[in-house]
Amino acid sequence: MTGAKAKPHEAPTVRVALLGCGNVGSALAEILLTRQDDIAARTGIHLELVAIAVADPSRPRSALIPGALICTGAAELVARPDVDVVVEVIGGLHPAHELIGAALRAGKPVVTANKALLAVSGAELADVASASGVDLLYEAAVGGAIPVIRPLRESLAGEQIVRVMGIVNGTTNFILTRMEEDGCSYEVALAEAQDLGLAERDPSADVGGHDAAAKAAILAALAFGSDVVDADVHREGITALSSADVAYANHLGYAVKLLAVAELIDGGPEISVRVHPAMVPRAHPLASVRGAFNAVFVEGAVSGELMLYGRGAGGGPTASAMLGDLVDASRNLRAGAPAPAPKRTSATIRAQTEMRSAFYLSMDVADRPGVLAAVAKIFGDHNVSIRAMEQVGLAEEARLIFLTHVAREGDLLATIDELRMHQAVDRVSGVLRVIGEEGHEA
Repeated sequence: MTGAKAKPHEAPTVRVALLGCGNVGSALAEILLTRQDDIAARTGIHLELVAIAVADPSRPRSALIPGALICTGAAELVARPDVDVVVEVIGGLHPAHELIGAALRAGKPVVTANKALLAVSGAELADVASASGVDLLYEAAVGGAIPVIRPLRESLAGEQIVRVMGIVNGTTNFILTRMEEDGCSYEVALAEAQDLGLAERDPSADVGGHDAAAKAAILAALAFGSDVVDADVHREGITALSSADVAYANHLGYAVKLLAVAELIDGGPEISVRVHPAMVPRAHPLASVRGAFNAVFVEGAVSGELMLYGRGAGGGPTASAMLGDLVDASRNLRAGAPAPAPKRTSATIRAQTEMRSAFYLSMDVADRPGVLAAVAKIFGDHNVSIRAMEQVGLAEEARLIFLTHVAREGDLLATIDELRMHQAVDRVSGVLRVIGEEGHEA
């Protein structure tokens, strides 16, 4: 490596280039600038921040970040001979892809939190890192400060992972918590999340499930050693959820959560990777995850169940996770041995229509004799068995609430299609998968 040679009894120096100085980048820069001695005492590595590449050097920044560290040439910074490790917090696909690739090909480890890029090009960049004998580390890409990647890559490396299921987007969990606890509409809860800085002005990446889908692809690739990209992930967001359906779920003993799920089907080789809202039984640990917190629930063939919980976003928590990766990358660089890379195979993704689950359906129908029997017949015609039903009066209409036994999703979709064509059905207003003792998806 090219770092300055340490004096005897001093921690060796590793020089760090930071690409980007937004919320996360600023938090990490402040840590590196104010806690150098503490980090060196704890880790045996002296991390020296040599420069920060930004798009707009005139933008106001933390008073703790000297202006002399700011530069505009990211590609030039990556190529500098006095840079040992590169940290990328620019986000997006370009120019992050090119910059990370250039750093890895130059033999410089990279630490990133770029879930969108990893979900598209993670396998390609991992190959570049492997060929160069350096690390590509991304603990902060999925759960912020929650250690998820390292346990899957190292602690559970010999375990057969059966399922990884989690709440991996704090914005949507905050919205759903507000809808449940206060009965407010999706629109009101979203506006509150935006006012608190938990949701962007354009919240589509969060509420549409895109952010969670990218994280699900990363988790699936690690858990099952498969090349999974975000296009492989079945994705549904929360924009169609009504406060009435959230309230009905609560009445029935469930919490509604946006779940990212990656699971092995019948022991393999097929896997399922998906993001969608689901009804989670109150007794399940994920049901108690409130507000903007995240949690990842891992099930192993031997280890059983474990859950990792904490703040999944924010400058400080994300920077903390990146600091851990930076220390690991620096140690491995000094030792000349990168972290072991898991073996990878091509992923065989089971079609979502072939998945099986219990379901919740709500529909508004004409309140007259014979309608319930006609609706029940449609369920039966498509091999969907009804487990429970409630009826709520709505003036001249009635709202029917159904819970089904476990059914094939393709059959459920066919049921919904026929229900929507029936003259007595005004609308099918809500459809949710149900997990739990009987309704756990398989």
